[in-house]
Amino acid sequence: MPQADSLISTLVGGFVLAFVFGMLANRLKLSPLVGYLIAGVIVGPHTAGFVADTTLAPQLAEIGVILLMFGVGLHFSPKDLMQVRRVALPGALVQIASATIMGWALGRFLMGMSDMEGLLMGFALSVASTVVLMRALEERRQNKGEVGRIAVGWLIVEDLVIVIALVMLPMIIVTNGEVVDPAHLAVNVGWTLLKVAGFVAVMLFVGAKALPWLLVRIAHTRSRELFTLGVLAIALGIAWVAYYLFHSFALGAFLAGLVLNGTPLGHNAAERSLPLRDAFAVLFFVSVGMLFDPMIIVERPLSVLGVLGIVIVGKTIAALAITKLFGLDRATGLTVGASLAQVGEFSFILAALGVSLGALSQETHDLILAAALLSISLNPFVFAFMDRIGAKPPGEPPVGGKEPNPATAITDGPLARSRPTRV
Repeated sequence: MPQADSLISTLVGGFVLAFVFGMLANRLKLSPLVGYLIAGVIVGPHTAGFVADTTLAPQLAEIGVILLMFGVGLHFSPKDLMQVRRVALPGALVQIASATIMGWALGRFLMGMSDMEGLLMGFALSVASTVVLMRALEERRQNKGEVGRIAVGWLIVEDLVIVIALVMLPMIIVTNGEVVDPAHLAVNVGWTLLKVAGFVAVMLFVGAKALPWLLVRIAHTRSRELFTLGVLAIALGIAWVAYYLFHSFALGAFLAGLVLNGTPLGHNAAERSLPLRDAFAVLFFVSVGMLFDPMIIVERPLSVLGVLGIVIVGKTIAALAITKLFGLDRATGLTVGASLAQVGEFSFILAALGVSLGALSQETHDLILAAALLSISLNPFVFAFMDRIGAKPPGEPPVGGKEPNPATAITDGPLARSRPTRV
């Protein structure tokens, strides 16, 4: 098939099926991400019928990763994080460590994995999806309250840990049979850390002055198209520079969004990039679904239940213990626990990285994807269970309140954004 036809058929198949199954998931009160993943499974090589281009889809997904990380940076608020740092920072680190240890124990002693594969599987399962969390909190009208700030701050710390991990893992992952020279490894890690520190310093001190100035100059053209193009050029260009320096699109895109977030035109930049971010994020989830072999659920049901148990039960218990240790009330602890009882986009990125580095087998990759798909689907039921045992304070109205008006659901609901400065 010609390259152009392959690209068009991949885009058409991915978007159309993602829309259909995303709408179906939404009607079933599930996250649309479930629908996008199922759409990917249907157009993937593991199911009958139309098969999208398995070479083009991951490349389109890379753009989705860049724009997702750019969006994380655009909405990252150091001020909000500092308000809950005493709980969110140690809580996230301890929860990541506990989930990683649980994943290692499950993989090492019950599945026969190597130490490295078990640790990487646990690490991938430790990270919750910011997209799923924000949707759940917005539906519960808790995104502006204290519990919302704690949960979001918790996931911001997790996101920062993952950004660092995506840079460092290619250097420290060693597959079985390889011999590593500690001195050589130390030099590589030190050199990479030095480059990262230099890049961050340039972005925070030079980029913080140059990028806002550039955006203002573009805004003076009064062209919406040029402003949108300028925002995307900044995000993709800085991500490419970061990849050239230390093989990480994620860090560059995150820093680009973080720098623009503090500028007067930051909200405008977020608004202009939102449609493409949403579109390529859908392609990212479709691409992940294409890599998933659904037969893993039939062939290894106990393993799937094991990893799902870590995500839903293990992470929730760890979050409850941590919040109790910091003196938070029962309702807050249960809500934070339910918020973390799922895994999403960063787990997919870590799993794909592990396979590319030879540290994860395809079966382990499929187990992580199965845990993600099932945990995202079950997350509304986890919240409902937590409400029944005390997550919802007495006298609070039903979750979601009255049925929203379809005419205002987008402008007043979860997709609402701050009104940007007109360009």
